[in-house]
Amino acid sequence: MEKRKRVIFHIDVNSAYLSWEAVYRLYHLGGRTDLREEVSAVGGDAALRHGIILAKSIPAKRYGIRTGETIVEAQRKCPNLILVPPNYGLYEKCSAAFMEILRQYSPDVEQYSVDEAFVDMSGTEGLWGGAESAAERIKDQIRDTLGFTVNIGISENKLLAKMASDFQKPDRVHTLWKDEIQEKMWGLPVSDLFFVGRATAKKLFNLGIQTVGELAHADPVLLKRHLKKHGEVIWAFANGMDVSVVQSEPPVNKGYGNSTTIAFDVTDASTAKLVLLALAETVGTRLREANVRAEVIAVGIKSSDFSYKSHQMTLKNATNITSEIHKYACRLFDELWDGVPIRHLGIHTSRIRDGVDMRQMDMFDDTDYVKLEQRDAAVDRIRRRYGIDSVKRAAFIGSPVDHMSGGISREKRSVDYTKTRVS
Repeated sequence: MEKRKRVIFHIDVNSAYLSWEAVYRLYHLGGRTDLREEVSAVGGDAALRHGIILAKSIPAKRYGIRTGETIVEAQRKCPNLILVPPNYGLYEKCSAAFMEILRQYSPDVEQYSVDEAFVDMSGTEGLWGGAESAAERIKDQIRDTLGFTVNIGISENKLLAKMASDFQKPDRVHTLWKDEIQEKMWGLPVSDLFFVGRATAKKLFNLGIQTVGELAHADPVLLKRHLKKHGEVIWAFANGMDVSVVQSEPPVNKGYGNSTTIAFDVTDASTAKLVLLALAETVGTRLREANVRAEVIAVGIKSSDFSYKSHQMTLKNATNITSEIHKYACRLFDELWDGVPIRHLGIHTSRIRDGVDMRQMDMFDDTDYVKLEQRDAAVDRIRRRYGIDSVKRAAFIGSPVDHMSGGISREKRSVDYTKTRVS
């Protein structure tokens, strides 16, 4: 009996943040200008030093404006660039509505990021017809219901589906079956292949490998010699090989962390440790929400000259207690910081254990850890019910440091559109 071919979709929102912002302004704020048709971009606040381009329109792309470059660089390329602030609260709602539509078509939906997902459509032909007609139906439903467009790539594995969705945009459906690889993929620049970043592309160029097809026909032994295990992985990808499956349940988190870019250069240890306390608050909250503890804590420092360094330690006892995370973060900071002004701080944890407290007794440590856990649990309950600002440590009163720092900062979670010109 012939084995049934797998059918995998990769659905990717076209210029997600910009599209979601454009749709909201058109249909909810009564705007008349579609940002998607203008030279426009979504960007952070340069005054708060989050000044990078997060998403850009197709017209902006024609000016050479790139995601990830600074606002200053983008405005140098196009002085008349329309720049709008990010609104992550809106984007999360749009993402949830997007995923809800996908789950109408298959129970096997893997959210890959806020604006893209894999869907296993194998065996759904009786419900939705052939792969391409089903993809057109999904694409059109998203556009007609939610107002924004997507690209859908179709193949028998996740890699090729993702490559296909990146073909001509926007609002398109593309296939990339294995028998189409030579025609549709091998002629592409090797830098277009998934998992080939700038550094890898440069090494491949030095080996005389310019296209995906040349990579597919390269000697795997040579690639491994120059690129280690990564060389084998990208060689397999160039040949369309991928055995990963669509995971409708997200994998267990291997680490929890948060970082923040500070609105001013920090030049004293006490202010830096206050920022670390704010980060410990958010990291500890996330650990407790997941009912896990961390055994390894790391602190990262980005200086005003953009140099970065980090330092980590393994704890005797895994923890999710905010004050304990802060204590060890401060110890690491003292060992790491060389006095150079600080632009960015982060706390990251790893070696995650389940939430059971297996703390080893120490006769020289009289800390009441049970009391600390009860205090954190009470604060968590209050914040869940009344908001994150309902309980604040006294150290943050009058301080410019946000007492719950890291992740998506609050100025990016909402936008006061009464103060934003919507035309």
